[in-house]
Amino acid sequence: MTGQVGPLRGPDTVAVPAAGERPWVTRFAPSPTGYLHLGHAYSALYAWEAARASGGTFRLRIEDIDRQRCRPEFEQAILDDLRWLGLTWDGPVVRQSDRLGVYAQALDELRRQELAYPCFCTRSRIRAEIDDAASAPHGPSGEALYPGTCRSLAPREAAARMSRGEPFAWRLDVAKASARVGTLHWRDLRAGVLTATPEALGDVVIARKDVPTSYHLAVTVDDHAQGVTLVSRGEDLFHATHVHRLLQALLGLATPTYYHHNLIADSTGQRMSKRNRAVTLRHLRERRHTPDDVWSLIGLRPQAA
Repeated sequence: MTGQVGPLRGPDTVAVPAAGERPWVTRFAPSPTGYLHLGHAYSALYAWEAARASGGTFRLRIEDIDRQRCRPEFEQAILDDLRWLGLTWDGPVVRQSDRLGVYAQALDELRRQELAYPCFCTRSRIRAEIDDAASAPHGPSGEALYPGTCRSLAPREAAARMSRGEPFAWRLDVAKASARVGTLHWRDLRAGVLTATPEALGDVVIARKDVPTSYHLAVTVDDHAQGVTLVSRGEDLFHATHVHRLLQALLGLATPTYYHHNLIADSTGQRMSKRNRAVTLRHLRERRHTPDDVWSLIGLRPQAA
């Protein structure tokens, strides 16, 4: 197994707080939609090691807002796998499904600021509009961005469609929000101090009709609530941090330091996936592999038990 490096360069090293900074509070936040794989082990060990090396705190959060795909047996497997690996967490396990009211309050605040609007577009309609556009904007990974179809929808029409029970999502008006807060910055321990450019991701979804949150909103609110000071996660989420920095400013939340680590790929260069059973920790355990085997495969090893 090898670490695949994208826009960032250099091997991962355990982050140490700068002089005068407090010990790190880190977290591991998996979704119980499948069994943990080697990429998860890499992310969990990095966060655990950063906390332990600095004399800090390691939190565990279960991101289970996707009620259709999340299953109790997967959550139990997460806990079992972490214990098998020798990674212990501090404090109770936080579950996002228990915090829907908190996310609803955050959404209400964004709506109060008139920065969230209902979007009734289906994926097929968005794709059709992008295909019809002469030059559709694209995100940092080349994906086409939402063209803002419902941004200018009259409030009366939007309210009528909502009252009829039409499915919709809440989107953040990124341009309006960015203009309100001005220039923002955030610090990544590999990339340095960066100017936030959330417009690169367009008007992201922050909630849906039946769930008062999305990944972007929930993770931003939860990292603040858990007192996380170092967010370590895969570099595939590097660009999402620009949006999270904007949400922090709008909601008056603390801004942690970030570390976007390498992604782990298999021998063919394919990123780890829950669909690939051969790289799940459960499969390795069943084949009588040891935690030491896992650490060797991912190229990291805990410094302390």
